[in-house]
Amino acid sequence: MDFDLSKSQKLLKHSARELLARECKPERVRRAMAAESAWDAALWQTIADQGWTALIVPEAHAGLALGVVELAAVAEETGRVCMPGPFLSTVLATAIVSRHGSAEQQARYLEPIAAGEMKATAAVLEKSATWDLDAIRCGAPLNRATFVISGEKHFVTDAEAADVIFCVARSGEGLVVLPVPKTAAGLTIRRTASMDETRKVCVVNFDNVSVEQRNAMYADATSLGRAIDIATVALCAEMVGGMQWVLETTVEYAKTRQQFGRAIGSFQAVQHQCADMVLLTESSRSATYYAAWALTHDDPAARAAVSIAKSYCSDAYREVANRGVQVHGGIGFTWEHDLQMYYKRAKASETLFGDATFHRERIASIVVDRDVQLPAPEPARMTEAQ
Repeated sequence: MDFDLSKSQKLLKHSARELLARECKPERVRRAMAAESAWDAALWQTIADQGWTALIVPEAHAGLALGVVELAAVAEETGRVCMPGPFLSTVLATAIVSRHGSAEQQARYLEPIAAGEMKATAAVLEKSATWDLDAIRCGAPLNRATFVISGEKHFVTDAEAADVIFCVARSGEGLVVLPVPKTAAGLTIRRTASMDETRKVCVVNFDNVSVEQRNAMYADATSLGRAIDIATVALCAEMVGGMQWVLETTVEYAKTRQQFGRAIGSFQAVQHQCADMVLLTESSRSATYYAAWALTHDDPAARAAVSIAKSYCSDAYREVANRGVQVHGGIGFTWEHDLQMYYKRAKASETLFGDATFHRERIASIVVDRDVQLPAPEPARMTEAQ
């Protein structure tokens, strides 16, 4: 395993940073937050033209067929600017279709996704609000070659912007993934209040929604869980990007904000806060990229590595945002300052795909059930902010 990004991966990451610095400024993010949908058509086409919607799509379906490390590199930069819209939800849908769809289904969905012509999301969570796939109760009995979905899905990200919703339902004793067009009869999408308005959250109700059997994708908890793991690592990378922005912004503020005739960064208490932020950010980065590498190479410890990354990042992003607000003082709470966007993103991301408690329990179950050797912690690397 290489402990650094390759030259091509660094180039991809650098080009993503430059593009988003131009195309996704805070004013654009705020407009998306205030709008009914966070989807920005022009921005979406821009990232599609860069190939970001095709990163993990197989070459056979007009994709780039890159690994999870490359996805993480791009996702880190989207998190750095708090990019709004259905990028993460489309990544989840792409991972599900790539693993469970037939060749015909992959061509039908992945090719337009890769081209930026289709936005997608997956409806997994229910009222129990647990990411344990055994808890799925939304029913889809098979009736004369047609699945009929009845039930309600909660916390479905970007459902209002999606062209197709992949509903994970239970049919008989197994799980099935059913693609439902946004215009399907019996489908109702209702926006719910959310802390992070850059990523809209919806309740999706399926009232006897019909899906032909030939369109269904059959899944098991293990394979479907691996697809969710890919999206989880992309989320962790987003969180790392957000932490990096908070760290750099806070350090710069500490250098320029004067108190008692000197920069507040000269006070030891402030230095301690910034030092802790560096440690949390770099440790999160190491855990995230290890998990991305493990998923790319189908390492036996990949599932544990994902949970280690998510449990750590969930706590770390919240802590980094808290410390950033503390150093900024009262201005850090205001709507006018961009820090509030990252604080809200941190709190919302903390629970998406499972919070720290969920993933620590998953780590424990993995270790007990399979005697998995967990990876040793890696040393933090230096950053530009240092």
